[in-house]
Amino acid sequence: MFILRVIMRYRIQNVAEVRRRFRALVRQTDSPILICPNHLTMADSAILAWALGGPWWLLRNYRWVPWNVPELSNFAGVGLDRAAAWMVKCIPIVRGGPREDLSHSLAKIEHVLSRGETALIFAEGARSRTGRIQLESIAHGVGRIVSALPDCHVLCAYLRGDRQETWSTIPARGDSFYVDFELFRPDSQHTGMRRSRDFAHQVADRLVRLEEKYFAGRQ
Repeated sequence: MFILRVIMRYRIQNVAEVRRRFRALVRQTDSPILICPNHLTMADSAILAWALGGPWWLLRNYRWVPWNVPELSNFAGVGLDRAAAWMVKCIPIVRGGPREDLSHSLAKIEHVLSRGETALIFAEGARSRTGRIQLESIAHGVGRIVSALPDCHVLCAYLRGDRQETWSTIPARGDSFYVDFELFRPDSQHTGMRRSRDFAHQVADRLVRLEEKYFAGRQ
């Protein structure tokens, strides 16, 4: 977070209000909370955690530092990196890899959530190449996680730098970030795979609404 604030000179818009809202929401429930943001840069998860909690609050409330799901080849390709990734609450995943490996990673996320931790997973699965929510890229793994945990809540979050046009590796130095979110409990009358798909679509719909709100405010 020192790198984000001091070296990269990032700034969160209305940061005090953002953190007040987040803390008020998480105090309302003891249920598992899965954070599902949009995805534009490889720094999104770190910036969002910084925006929602703040460094000192997160140190005192470590359960709210979310477990992340980075691509194995980018963050945890060798043994030492894997150990470091676990220490900073990362569960590596191979996107497009064998189904068994993906299932194993999702089971780990379900496990940490069931123990009262928080996890973050990008609903789109990969950075949007257009800079807008890509409904066709919504990963059904999000729905599977929610379906596996009774009373699981989802925090849909929209994060975007003012200078972010489409996708990039990291945001521009000195950028200022808009953050908005809503917490909800998905519900469905379906079972099995249809239930998981329904949950994933509910998450996607809320992300689209948050994105529309962002662009409406900029017109």
